[in-house]
Amino acid sequence: MIVDQPHILVVDDELRYLRVLKATLEGAGYGVVTAANGADALALAAQASFDLILLDVRMPDLDGLETCRRLRQFALTPVIMLTALAEEDDRIRGLDAGADDYVTKPFSAGELLARVRAVLRRAAWGETGTASPLVEVGSLRLDLASRRVWAAGHEARVTATEFRILRELAHAPGRVFTAEQILAAAWGPGYEGETGLVRQAIHRLRAKIEANSTEPQILRSQPGVGYYLAA
Repeated sequence: MIVDQPHILVVDDELRYLRVLKATLEGAGYGVVTAANGADALALAAQASFDLILLDVRMPDLDGLETCRRLRQFALTPVIMLTALAEEDDRIRGLDAGADDYVTKPFSAGELLARVRAVLRRAAWGETGTASPLVEVGSLRLDLASRRVWAAGHEARVTATEFRILRELAHAPGRVFTAEQILAAAWGPGYEGETGLVRQAIHRLRAKIEANSTEPQILRSQPGVGYYLAA
């Protein structure tokens, strides 16, 4: 692996995709480790630190969705799901399972690398120079240094993207952020107009931090405008 370059774990049961992904990523200067199934991927992720995981959805025995769910029990490593073009449900379930983004098969090298750069860039934005790493908004508490979240005293396991959304909203409690503003802050360039990602992420966050996600008291909406954290 190349020193000082991001290290990526690639997981796919199809050898041809593993070869293509490995060659493409290594050609762009990334360090690459491969796994052919979910069980091996979890073992590798538990033993070593990766900057990103590319995870195929459709694998035998332990599929990508369950692998992602289990990964989220002990790691917040950014995950890009690899899905088939027509399988929109897989993409939605992947995001619900804790993935940060997805790439559809077949994909071009350019698209793949752009998604990888975007997710790594967003992960790097998670570093903060704020004097105090603790932010409290009502019953919500964020530790910016460790990227941990508590709601009403209970820790909520959130993904890196979900944390960036909360961090952005927590900068101005009570202020309404549009979906496009949240996209820019949490996803970065290249996602303009993909407001469905925001709706899905807000839905997942409410399930994690609200006592009743159908009547949110922490992460609220202003119809037709956007979302805000109640102070």
